[in-house]
Amino acid sequence: MIIKSFLVTEKSTAQLTSNILHAIVDIGASKQDIKEEMEKRFGVEVVKVRVSITPQGEKKAYIKLSDEYSAEEILSSLGVY
Repeated sequence: MIIKSFLVTEKSTAQLTSNILHAIVDIGASKQDIKEEMEKRFGVEVVKVRVSITPQGEKKAYIKLSDEYSAEEILSSLGVY
């Protein structure tokens, strides 16, 4: 599994209105890998993926969904939000 967990912080909750999800992903995963897994697991269309490495050495992905899908619905279906 490429996506390890989704993050629910003050910043990530604020960005849900922009349809952006924050997730911790496998350190070796590429942007294309992350996009493909999101589309396959959740049946959504991903517009853009940005990544950064945290000071703890984890890879964080910012996943922008197309307007037809809701980031809030994905998190609520997982019981995260």
